[in-house]
Order: sequence, then structure tokens, then C-alpha cells
Amino acid sequence: MKIGTKIKELRKQRGITQEQLANSIGISFQAVSKWENNLALPDISLTPILSSYFGVSMDELFDFNLKELELAVDAICKEAYQYRECDPQKSRAILEEGLKKYPDNDILLNNLLYVINYTENPDETIAIANKLAETTRESDVKYDSLRFLAYAYKAKGDIDSAKAALEQIPEIYFTKLTEIAYLLDGKEKFEAAEKQKWISFENLLQMMQKLAECYETEGDIAKAIEETEAALQLLPILKKEQFDIYVEFFEKQLVRLKETS
Repeated sequence: MKIGTKIKELRKQRGITQEQLANSIGISFQAVSKWENNLALPDISLTPILSSYFGVSMDELFDFNLKELELAVDAICKEAYQYRECDPQKSRAILEEGLKKYPDNDILLNNLLYVINYTENPDETIAIANKLAETTRESDVKYDSLRFLAYAYKAKGDIDSAKAALEQIPEIYFTKLTEIAYLLDGKEKFEAAEKQKWISFENLLQMMQKLAECYETEGDIAKAIEETEAALQLLPILKKEQFDIYVEFFEKQLVRLKETS
């Protein structure tokens, strides 16, 4: 049974209208109509609300449809990700089309934050990030949203609000990937360690860039040059095409710094 058909069946059993259901759970009756006509699926965050409202288990309400929703959203995000760097507008169009089918989906909105230019559109970023931070049940989505919120506030010159957003992000010195690599074996261990290696390497490069910026701000150009050169020396060790952009960036920075000195 389609999830929309199930919702319609449960609604009629209770003898309520689409408008009454919509008002009870805080959405538009048009959204309920789309569900019941199987034109769209409810946002994941609404699943426990619907389950509680109708007095049925999650399994009874959604059967395998929740899994189908997750797979469909994942497919949209993967398609959009291909264009995130090379064509962000195309990536955005794919995600927005997905949001028409799955309104207010946390994962789609989180991916949308990556293709909105928060420097040029800070208010749009703040609106989406604030909403996600307040409503999502996924901790990774919440903390990612707070990060974008901080960047957008800084772009507006509101440093206090940027700091307030950052203060809500916990300081964690381990990740799920590192713990999988430590505790498990075989394929799971390898895949976690491999993924975390590249995440850690990119973070290292970014922090070296930030240190160079600090040295330059303090007027210690020699230290800034030293940090930039060290980053450039690291890049050939772990050859990866995705990091070519860092080679170009650090080389330009090095030329600029040497001209400054």
C-alpha cells in the first residue's frame, strides 16, 4: 500500500478532513492532498507525529515506504553532488526539484546549503540553516546547519550571532569513522579509515592555510611563507586529483607572500 493511501485510509477512519489533519500537525492541507494522491511523501521529521496522531506504529504507518523515501532522497543528493563544484546552479535546480516532491526534507535542505553562496545570499542561508538547526532530528544535519549559519552571519558582519551559532556545536575529538576504523575489521575498517584519511588530510591543509593567514595578519611573512611551503610539500605525498585545487591555491599564495616580503 502506498503511504498516501494509508494516510487517507487512517484519516477517513477518524472521520476528519484533510484540513483538520493539516491543522493538527501544522502543515498545509495542500501537502496532505499531495500525500493522499501519492504525488509527494511526508518529510521524515513528520513520521513520528503522524504515527502518534493516528495511534499506529511507524512500521504500520510506513511499511517499507520510509526506506523508499531515504533511497529516493539519497539518489537526488548524489545527482546534485556531481555538479556541486562545477555547476552549482544546476546542482541547486536538482535539489529544488527534489524539494517539490519531498517538501522540507532535511537532507535535501542540508545539501542545498552547499550550493547557496552565503556571501552573496546570507539571508537565504540563514533562513534555511536556522530552520534546520531548530527542527531536524539528525545531529549531523543540525551541526552542519549551525556551521553555515555562522558563515552567513559573518558575511553580514554579525560576529556575535556567528559566535552564538558556533557555541552550539560540540567540540568532539573523534568521529564515527575513526571509531569504526579502531573497533571493526575487514571491509568496514578499511572503508572508514580510507574516508577519514582524506577528510583529515583536507582539514590539515585548511588549518595550515588559516595559520598562514594568522602569521600574515601579525606581519610575520616569513612564518606565513614557511607554513604555505610546508602545505605544498605535503600535497605530492598523498596524490589525489581532488586536491589539485589546493596546489594551485597555495602556489598563488606563495607567489603573493614572497612579493609582499
